[in-house]
Amino acid sequence: MPDPVRLPYSQLDQLPDRDPEETAEWRESLDAVTAAAGPHRAAYLMRRALEHTADPALAPLETDYVNTIPTSAEPEFPGDEAMEARITAWNRWNAAAMVTRGSRLGLGGHIATFASAAWLYETGFQHFFRGKEGTGSGDQLYIQGHASPGIYARAFLDGRLTEEQLDHFRQEAGGEGLPSYPHPRRLPWLWEFPTVSMGLGPLSAIYQARFNRYLEHRGIKDTADSHVWAFLGDGEMDEPESTAALALAGREGLDNLTFVINCNLQRLDGPVRPNFKIVQELEAQFRAAGWNVVKSLWGRAWDEVFALDTDGALVRRLRETPDAQFQTYATRDATYIREHFFGATPGLRALGDSLDDATLLELFQTSRAGHEPRKVYAAYQAAVEHKGAPTVILAQTVKGYTLGAGFESRNANHQMKKLTGQEFRAMRDLLELPIPDSALEGDTVPYWRPAEDSPEMVYLRERRAALDGPAPARKVTPKPLPMPSQKAFDALKKGSGSQEIATTMAFVRLVKDLMRDKETGKRWVPVVPDEARTFGMESLFPSAGLYSPKGQTYDPVDRDQLLYYKEAKDGQILNEGITEAGSLADFTAAATSYATHGEPMIPFYIFYSMFGWQRTADQFWALADQLGRGFVIGATAGRTTMTGEGLQHADGHSHLIASTNPAALSYDPAFAYEVAVIVKEGLRRMYGPDAEDVFYYLTVYNETKVQPAMPDGLDEEAILRGLYRFQEAAAPADNAPRLQLLASGTAIHWALDAQRLLAEDWGVAADVWSAPSWTELRRDALACDAARLDGEDRVPYVTRALEGAPGPVVAVSDWMRAVPDQIAPWVEQDWVSIGTDGFGLSDTRDAARRHFGVDPQSVTVQALAALARRGDVKPETVKEAKARYGL
Repeated sequence: MPDPVRLPYSQLDQLPDRDPEETAEWRESLDAVTAAAGPHRAAYLMRRALEHTADPALAPLETDYVNTIPTSAEPEFPGDEAMEARITAWNRWNAAAMVTRGSRLGLGGHIATFASAAWLYETGFQHFFRGKEGTGSGDQLYIQGHASPGIYARAFLDGRLTEEQLDHFRQEAGGEGLPSYPHPRRLPWLWEFPTVSMGLGPLSAIYQARFNRYLEHRGIKDTADSHVWAFLGDGEMDEPESTAALALAGREGLDNLTFVINCNLQRLDGPVRPNFKIVQELEAQFRAAGWNVVKSLWGRAWDEVFALDTDGALVRRLRETPDAQFQTYATRDATYIREHFFGATPGLRALGDSLDDATLLELFQTSRAGHEPRKVYAAYQAAVEHKGAPTVILAQTVKGYTLGAGFESRNANHQMKKLTGQEFRAMRDLLELPIPDSALEGDTVPYWRPAEDSPEMVYLRERRAALDGPAPARKVTPKPLPMPSQKAFDALKKGSGSQEIATTMAFVRLVKDLMRDKETGKRWVPVVPDEARTFGMESLFPSAGLYSPKGQTYDPVDRDQLLYYKEAKDGQILNEGITEAGSLADFTAAATSYATHGEPMIPFYIFYSMFGWQRTADQFWALADQLGRGFVIGATAGRTTMTGEGLQHADGHSHLIASTNPAALSYDPAFAYEVAVIVKEGLRRMYGPDAEDVFYYLTVYNETKVQPAMPDGLDEEAILRGLYRFQEAAAPADNAPRLQLLASGTAIHWALDAQRLLAEDWGVAADVWSAPSWTELRRDALACDAARLDGEDRVPYVTRALEGAPGPVVAVSDWMRAVPDQIAPWVEQDWVSIGTDGFGLSDTRDAARRHFGVDPQSVTVQALAALARRGDVKPETVKEAKARYGL
């Protein structure tokens, strides 16, 4: 990592130096050692000195509880502070008004978060956040979910929202409302990133910043001017996803990324670290991960008080005061503050006695750096100028600021959804808004904004024009991709001849061929959580390369082999290590690049067994919200195909979880040619002229089988819709019992074996059907049911496909029964499902399948039982079959 730019100021400038001569001697000694023995010797001596004491105050990862940037080092503020204060005041007012008006319907909303963070957003909107109307991609803004009312208020002020739309906050059923939080799927022209499932925002922001670099390094898009800003709460940082990728950002030097953590010291129900200090904890955590840390804690009112602190007692007292106690100071009177805070030592008591009551209240109730635009601007400027590392800004604020004593710093303010008329009047007076009393006499508080030609509106428009248009904003410029050559798909349709290959390998071969396509090959983004060799993807290593911003700085151990481990700055594969959450964040950034950067990419995220949907279903939901497009591949699928893996690996339920996601098109292909047909259709639907906001989920298996050629005359539409007859029974006798076997994925082979056993051992004729998608069959059926309510005569595809098919229907898969049971209501024949319900276990495939009752013999017995219930075979036939097969 390159050395960060050295800042031209020191945080220590704010602290008293009781012996400047001694300080000078220490510095001279350090300079002398560095000059004589080099910087490594000097660093060694410093570490030895720190190691000598166990005093936590000397911990190198924490600094004093003061601002990183002294007031004297703040850059010149480039804006009109008074003008920006008026604009911010209008946004505060309208945000509170919108939520309060909505509370009449019991909808509510959150007020206190934006009230504390208003200046954090407004300073960015006025001076930093780039829009999408310039030549580049603009900045990417991850807005804190509970602050959404303030963003709507600003969009109202800049003319992008109307009063009517504000009055439909949290009223979306009619189609014109505003979603409660940042939801791109619900408001796709405004929101880019869903963030209110806390923890996903910071994780996604890191991988978005990383993907920006990936696009640039691969020569697809110049993203040098794009900066990622993530606005987070200090309570949100408790989510494990919030800090899961800090080391990645530090390791790769993502100086295009800034976290702004609103440290109002409160989470949803109370203090974040009641007995400790969250700012100090976060500082150490981020600094240890290689981040540049900027603490922006105290407002200007503290400057004079710090100057009076001649022995450092004030700074020590601030550092030792736990967060919950500081919250108490923010709500108590001057007498309490003077006694309990300044009464700790005689020197502090004298300092407290020298301050009048008004000053004490200002210090402890309102004077926070996060409420002062000059402090915020200085922090943001330091962040964007810093090179070689990402920056985190720890900005201290008061939750509920400007909403009145009933809100500010109160534990319950997150649940408080409205202001009273008296509170609105107090807020108006505090913000100095020109709203007359007569406008506040009714039952409904009014929205308010200046005239279009007012100085405030002119200023606002000028500032946004200088920053390339409104923000946040989502912009999609259609850029269809040409379909790749048919040759790659035809290769799979021909089958594998006598060679046995797994559908996992068939998919990898297909993608490898597609990545060679001259037009679209470079747009494929393979994302793998450290299992590439398991999936047979090592052949892609030397040809596509694994992405690393540093390239390859070592000689790989397998360099003399054909398939060696090749890393490159322009590498195509994102091999993420053991992090499904990080891999899916990568996938999401690539899957939404068509909107974020105007560059459609084709990601495929391939994961091991259940370690996709089960582990990261919340992220898949956010992916759908963000309108992502791409291929999700559940490799080594099924509950019985992974020999020896057992309970926490054997996946029998991911298709059920995926079925709950409306944007996921789920397929369980049985053969390589089905994979080819599905991927080709996915490319058309997601990247063609009429691109849809969906993503494809395919499960592929590691069980090698001969892959048949695609049957002549088979309509590809039948594969895509989810069901077709693969193999009819061989010339059954006129009086032979008949039935239908439906199977998906690797279970097609059990069904084919059962077809043979039924015919040879019991004289039963069974047709075998491939069911590539139980979920798509169900969705079609539900749509037909809804259409019939509107008077349309629509019959579900599954009903039509099986119409007239004789006998009962027996469905089998390597998934729990609830997966095929999705279509049962629309199957007119008698229905039986067989599946792998329960926990997985370690054993051979045959033993596991016998255990779950899905092996060919068990399928045969279940089929005979279904026929016996109809009277088509004698009941004793079932007992005879069980005995014959040892069941």
